[in-house]
Amino acid sequence: MTHASRFAALRAAPELALLPVALPSTLLFRAQSESPDVILIAAGEAFLTSVRHRRAFEDVFTETPTVLLAAEPGAATVRSAARMKIYSVLPMDVTTAQLVAALSATVAGFAVTLPRSPSGPEESIPGSEHLTAREVEVLRLMARGHRNKQLAAVLNISEHTAKFHVSSVMAKLGARTRTEAVTIGVMRGLQTFLQLVEVTPDGYAVPAVHIEDSPRFPWRGLSIDVSRHFISMATLKRNVDAMAAVKMNVLHLHLSDDQGFRLESREFPKLQELGSDGMYYTQSEMRELIAFAGDRGIRIVPEFDMPGHSTAWFVGYPELASGPGPYQIERRWGIFDPAMDPTRESTFKMLDKFIGEMAILFPDRYFHIGGDEVNGKQWDGNPKIHEFMQAHNLKSDQQLQQYFTDRVEKIVSRHHKFMVGWDEILTPGMPKNIVIQSWRGQDSLAEAARQGYRGILSSGYYLDAMAPAAQHYLVDPLAGADATLTPAQQKLILGGEACMWEEFASDETIESRIWPRAAVIAERLWSPQQVRDVNSMYRRMVAVSAHLEELGLTHRSSSGVMLARAAGTDDIAALNVLAQAAQPASITIRETEAEKAGGIQTSDVPLNRMVDAIAPESAAAREFSSAVDQFIVNKFQDAAAESYIRQELTKWRDNDSALQALLQNSFLLKEVAPVSQNLAALGAAGLQALDSIDARKPTSAEWRQQQLTLIQQATKPTADLVLAVAPAVQKLVEASSGMAVAP
Repeated sequence: MTHASRFAALRAAPELALLPVALPSTLLFRAQSESPDVILIAAGEAFLTSVRHRRAFEDVFTETPTVLLAAEPGAATVRSAARMKIYSVLPMDVTTAQLVAALSATVAGFAVTLPRSPSGPEESIPGSEHLTAREVEVLRLMARGHRNKQLAAVLNISEHTAKFHVSSVMAKLGARTRTEAVTIGVMRGLQTFLQLVEVTPDGYAVPAVHIEDSPRFPWRGLSIDVSRHFISMATLKRNVDAMAAVKMNVLHLHLSDDQGFRLESREFPKLQELGSDGMYYTQSEMRELIAFAGDRGIRIVPEFDMPGHSTAWFVGYPELASGPGPYQIERRWGIFDPAMDPTRESTFKMLDKFIGEMAILFPDRYFHIGGDEVNGKQWDGNPKIHEFMQAHNLKSDQQLQQYFTDRVEKIVSRHHKFMVGWDEILTPGMPKNIVIQSWRGQDSLAEAARQGYRGILSSGYYLDAMAPAAQHYLVDPLAGADATLTPAQQKLILGGEACMWEEFASDETIESRIWPRAAVIAERLWSPQQVRDVNSMYRRMVAVSAHLEELGLTHRSSSGVMLARAAGTDDIAALNVLAQAAQPASITIRETEAEKAGGIQTSDVPLNRMVDAIAPESAAAREFSSAVDQFIVNKFQDAAAESYIRQELTKWRDNDSALQALLQNSFLLKEVAPVSQNLAALGAAGLQALDSIDARKPTSAEWRQQQLTLIQQATKPTADLVLAVAPAVQKLVEASSGMAVAP
């Protein structure tokens, strides 16, 4: 196939938005922008070895990612291309689909080649006689380094399988996919390998094992809301490292909402200048994050919420709104009236230009428009919008939003992206290539699949809700209504996304809210559906949490720092006892309690209370509850369990006397004084129950009722905290009165 004929075919491919530029000996394709995302070049060995060409184009290829189509893409061609700063080399007969993926991967910083059997002299790989040809190629590419120190090749990252084998004399690692891509599979395999490393008296070691592993779902995401509270780039990068460690592959950034517009737009600079309080990412910073994530096999999907949740847009561009301004950044949480005006052509002209700008910045094929929670009040109060609706036979606000969504989808598609949105965008007549992200649940996701739409589950994965890890772990994208789908319909379920909404999280606390609970969602989306042992999950979660701390995350260490700051002293041993026995109330309770107290939580309220410092789930309470269950099941004959239980109860009973002075000396900690007193009462009640059990003297009904009343009081949220150890103490009290209690 000649260069000219191949380019003629590519020019007609709708997936590629490229303009040809004539150059000596070749054809050069550049993306449609002043600063191209990627250059596509077809050339032979003469071009690559020409000193004149190297001098002429080396700077161009250094500054702009480049893909070479070569008639003979052998090792010599790869080396010649590398000397010209071209690191992605594909055969001339590469399919259009493979080329689209390769261009996107190259923009993200990957070096892309097609795996092939070695032909001719190649570098010697130690132990290669034990490896397949593909594995030899992977190891060679890994050793070669490539651009951005990337491992190897990526063409299609939607499906991949990692395979490695460890014996007493060697270790080998390979990967395979339906489209022969290898890099991402190798990355996932390396993470599995790292999980096996153990410290022994003789050094680091791994067990002899053979593993073939692959993800159940291609979309294993984490959504981070950076609008309500701005999250620093350093924190985002740490979270990307954590995602890679647990084999998540999609970072979904919620970049705009009523409380802030967080990304630089060069076309519409007032978006960030007036809509962000000065807290936003420059495009250079975002490109750096995209490359950083790409190096770890993670895609970044941007979300710009529209037509609702859009107040921050209107601060700088009030003409977009359906009601008169002026507007200011929203400081409160909730659903607000402002919404984009779907009746003005100027709205869609601006969105077209903006989406086009962002489509160039973000290489991923998916573009999220939000689309959720539009209350329609601004539309209802605008006479011109009413006239428009009548003229276009739109009977309801829902139909008006459908009109808006349909127009936006065409814009997104014109910029070569697939539109993603929340449940509300699913309306009759939408193209089948959109993706539904469901916050409503499995019924909604199943209905979308029955209509032929792809979907992602987020219901059940809201980390900000402060639910225990076990609750997230048992939610499955293919359970409930989704289990009734046909096999073809189930394939439309792409996977799921954990969501971290930022009403009650900040740059300091976000990691403790995400990790390690997000790791159990990652396992749910990777591992077989029948893997559901909660006790095993918790044991492994502890190990993963420690590994994440080694990577630099602060999800464990930040608590001590915040508590010491609140106390005004580093001597916080007694405060830690209380912190470990408690956990935050649910986000619903926190919001309700604030309203009862007459306060309104806003983005200006510091997140520096004990409820913000402690972990979402009490590990101490889980361990104590497990010991109580074991003690009861063994008919009170387990001496080790009893010793541990008594030790914990004694510690709680005596802790309040050591803690009250510290609490009263801190305006941030005074509110938890009743919680400390309740913990002491629980400790005393548990010890009395334990003494009664030891003496084989059942407690009286009157005493039991008094203690249950006390426990009920202790379980009520105070200072937005709940004492997580209370249910296990209740089991002891009930057991001491002779009642049978099932663990």
